[in-house]
Amino acid sequence: MTATDDRVTALTEERFERMRPFGGETPPPVDMSRLPPGPRWPSLAQSAGLLRFRHRFVPWAHRRYGDTFTVRMLPAGRPLVLFTRPEHVKEIFAGDPEVFHAGKGNAILGPIMGEHSLLLQDSREHQRARKLLMPAFNGHALRTYESLVTELAQAEVARWQPGEEFRSLDRMNALTLEVILRVVFGVTDEQRLAELRPRVRRTVDVNPAILLAWGWPSLQKVGPWKRTVQNQRELDRLMYAEIAERREAPDLADRTDVLSRLILAQEGDDALTDQELRDQLVTLLLAGHETTASALAWTLYEVGRDEEQLRRAREAATGGDDAWLEAVLKESMRLHPVIAMVVRTLMEPATVGGLDLPAGTTVGPSILIAHARADNHPDPEAFRPERFLGQNPPTNTWIPFGGGVRRCIGAGFSLMEGVAILREVLAAYDVRSLADEAARVRNITSVPRDGARVRVTAR
Repeated sequence: MTATDDRVTALTEERFERMRPFGGETPPPVDMSRLPPGPRWPSLAQSAGLLRFRHRFVPWAHRRYGDTFTVRMLPAGRPLVLFTRPEHVKEIFAGDPEVFHAGKGNAILGPIMGEHSLLLQDSREHQRARKLLMPAFNGHALRTYESLVTELAQAEVARWQPGEEFRSLDRMNALTLEVILRVVFGVTDEQRLAELRPRVRRTVDVNPAILLAWGWPSLQKVGPWKRTVQNQRELDRLMYAEIAERREAPDLADRTDVLSRLILAQEGDDALTDQELRDQLVTLLLAGHETTASALAWTLYEVGRDEEQLRRAREAATGGDDAWLEAVLKESMRLHPVIAMVVRTLMEPATVGGLDLPAGTTVGPSILIAHARADNHPDPEAFRPERFLGQNPPTNTWIPFGGGVRRCIGAGFSLMEGVAILREVLAAYDVRSLADEAARVRNITSVPRDGARVRVTAR
């Protein structure tokens, strides 16, 4: 093992210990009597319900307890208050970022993402990181990425055979992974790509039980937890190697991939360190890979089960009507939320929805319920892309990218990527869904349970 390998290993182990979800200082107790009602089950059962069976648990809790309810989570029954009305969502998104912290609510991802992750930072650290990252995701940058996304989508579709049946989730995962590796990471070396692909897949395809176990280091020595830790070490080794090589690249200033832009990003003398780059890249990987793949798989499923929707989407793909394709993608994201909720932890007492909540309480809009409320979206179980054509649903009723100062920095990239991929798929093939689908949880995302199986027929 080289000195560089030793350094990377040390950085990885330090991150595991420092970002252990249930480590550090014990938060102050929260007076549960001041919180809205909720299930009285043990916190382990409620955590499992929210993380593993959310598509049944959250609607049940909403029906049972109303528009605002409390879930008690590990460790020690920490309270999470879920809100479902748009006026309450607005209050949370508009909350003082010094009081409404997102990082602590996302702490379960800390050992993988790292302390510099945009999802885990708060206050000034979050503002600084966001300012350095924003130029890599502005309109001009997105236009430079679109041609490569289109090229990768064309290459993927060219491998399909007329009449072939497959799990669209698998194909979309493979495609969005290539987009991440080539457009975001900027990796072109085939050997490095071959090493990265399986490491990234194993990072994304993690059971929620694995995420919970980061809080108990003894578990990391056995079974799937041990394999997850080993995979993280190897992924870190590859990513730090890529960062080091990129810093020395003679054409760095001419490159347009996200990593190269982030290396060059500066505010005065302030620039991103290797650890910051690694953490932000992993964040973009987890937040922008399977989320987009799942949204695309759900979209193909919905288009493929309705002849009129297929006809309209096909005409949009061949006629350059990107506005309709984007509306189709957005409606799929409404009907099939990939992320279930957005969370903030109160650093001071605050009032939300008329409730005086104590410090230490975690609050969050339920995306699942917000997207399914009939008063937000009439006839919510119907797939109607026209909801997004020339307009958007009322503010704070469609929130797949969160909102406020912490709205997902990659929202524009995700929509651009999704439209470019749909354009190439539907211009080449008709898509037919083969069976009804339901959602299941994989890591923190919701995916089609059976992979959204489709049959493709050449145009």
